[in-house]
Amino acid sequence: MSAPRDQHFLVDKRAVEKIAGFVDVSGRRVLEIGPGEGVLTRALLDRGATVIAVEIDPALVEELETVFADEIGEGRLEIIHGDAKKVDIPPFDIVVANLPYSVSSKITFRLLEIGFEAAVLMYQKEFAQRMIAPPGTPNVGRLSVMVQTYASVKPLLDLGPGSFRPPPQVRSWVVRITPHEPPHPITDRRVYADAVRVLFSHRRKTVRKGLRSGKDTFSPEAIERAIAELPDDLLQRRPEDLTLEEFALIANTLAGR
Repeated sequence: MSAPRDQHFLVDKRAVEKIAGFVDVSGRRVLEIGPGEGVLTRALLDRGATVIAVEIDPALVEELETVFADEIGEGRLEIIHGDAKKVDIPPFDIVVANLPYSVSSKITFRLLEIGFEAAVLMYQKEFAQRMIAPPGTPNVGRLSVMVQTYASVKPLLDLGPGSFRPPPQVRSWVVRITPHEPPHPITDRRVYADAVRVLFSHRRKTVRKGLRSGKDTFSPEAIERAIAELPDDLLQRRPEDLTLEEFALIANTLAGR
């Protein structure tokens, strides 16, 4: 079967075995997003996982329901036909998935919001490198700050185009994401997310100008209070140069602490 949308099927059997084995899934409820033809699904089931597989392509759902009819009947596999960015997802412990490149960011943010014990996820290499980019480096952005605020990311495996069918134009990284509490107190997580988004949507502007550009997100009172209370040297810098602690300070000031 040909790959739908922008999905590239993982055909490297050694890579499949490694990915399925990076986290102990025995007896755990594992969420798999984009199971494709079910190669990773099979490896997870063989390791004793109960799998919840979310697949957007109806033809693949039909094929998976046929191939895994026994496992579905035994309650070891649930296949959900839908868009992982918005479909209702039952409770799960761990995530193991080869994410379609075009929705990597939205699904990663959603998973962090839902919460999980650990995730082993495959991304386009450049995307994964942005996730771990430290403040003050060219690759840092909204993704870097939001992921590093709520989780640690560890690269596990580098895969070339030949590991997939059809071969993508880029290399891929498998990473382990382990959630943790924010390193600095955050008064309101929604305000924090909005502050990071607004500042990086104006990343060439100083923090002062970026905040003033956020009038569609924050009240004029909150913006003026933040500008009045925040240190002047912070207001003169650009978002890519800020630390996680400084993003927390900005957000907490906007939230009125």
